[in-house]
Amino acid sequence: MNVAVGLVEGLPGVDVELTGTFTDAAGRAYAAGRHRFTSEIALSPSDPASCAFALDDVTIGIGFHWERKERQVFRGGLRVVKRHGGLTVINDVALDEYVTSVISSEMSASCPLELLKAHAVISRSWLWFPKTNPARSQAGQSAVLDSHEIRRWYGREAHPDFDVCADDHCQRYQGITKAFSPAAAQAVRATAGQFLRYNGAICDARFYKCCGGMTERYATAWEDEDIPYLESVYDGPASREPAPPSSESAERWIRSNPPAYCNTQDTELLSRILPGFDQETRDFYRWRVEYTPEELADLIGSKLGVELGPIRDLRALAWGPSGRIYRLKVTGERAYIIIGKELEIRRALSRTHLYSSAFVVDKEPGRLVLTGAGWGHGVGLCQIGAAVMASRGKAYTEILRHYYRGTTVSL
Repeated sequence: MNVAVGLVEGLPGVDVELTGTFTDAAGRAYAAGRHRFTSEIALSPSDPASCAFALDDVTIGIGFHWERKERQVFRGGLRVVKRHGGLTVINDVALDEYVTSVISSEMSASCPLELLKAHAVISRSWLWFPKTNPARSQAGQSAVLDSHEIRRWYGREAHPDFDVCADDHCQRYQGITKAFSPAAAQAVRATAGQFLRYNGAICDARFYKCCGGMTERYATAWEDEDIPYLESVYDGPASREPAPPSSESAERWIRSNPPAYCNTQDTELLSRILPGFDQETRDFYRWRVEYTPEELADLIGSKLGVELGPIRDLRALAWGPSGRIYRLKVTGERAYIIIGKELEIRRALSRTHLYSSAFVVDKEPGRLVLTGAGWGHGVGLCQIGAAVMASRGKAYTEILRHYYRGTTVSL
């Protein structure tokens, strides 16, 4: 069973370095070394275990604060397809090798084994979900409700030429660029063929870095739909579960430092959990950013194409149970706008993305200060919380039941 992964798009030509011999559909051999392709081609490795290909300057973290270029190496087949915007490079790879790479790319391969098992199950399930639920594999939706309100969310884009892309928009996949640990391969073997299921159906198993103490419900980030296994849960032992933050208590929740699995300062564990560039971010549980009114106006103007004048006020109109805002009123000196949903708020208020939309605002002389909670949309599995659970001896099935209530793991 293979997965088609889109690596890069829109290239005028593809420069690739082959390790080992590859052959095209006509049987022509391409020896090890550098090659340039300017038209469509499909290459298969002569020995899948030893042959690989490398691409320079692959952009990762597109649109996020860690965006950068890397040289990346891949096993499996190489396809180049030509589209109106240029050439697209696709990697055809076995499902389990894809999953092994994802869990080594999304998280450090030195993570606790039970976390790697949990991630193998949800990465496999997330990938396979659209194949059994094509109606839910829609791109995001956008609506200008009136001249003062924008409501937009970003769904699972249906890629016409491949199953998934290789970046954070889908799941991080970096081939064999990151060293596979024996534990990562062991986790995939131990969970081979296993999916996360709810009432027998494969789940849309969402995940992110850190919930901030409480996970979020699906409808805060995407369609106005309740999904039973993507509801809000406290990220800690049930015996210590607090009341979920309401609109009245959201500010209190975000300003506090409640105990939770993902509320950890264990630097040794974090170094085992997070890939190298993610370790640049340490204020993931509670964070702070500040802007002048003019800076914020420029940001919003560049992202949304509106001229509000210097920003005077940010006011949350609707919160999810984790404290994430999904309807925000931004008032400037000349006009106002209401923004939703969760990711659109994060995009509008940052040069890349805010860590999350769970934040409160303080007005200080000459600036607006945002104090926030969590890293990511908050729906489904909290990667840092799950790692802490695994480090405390929780089995992968227990971790998955915690974040996805009412689910089972089965073939």
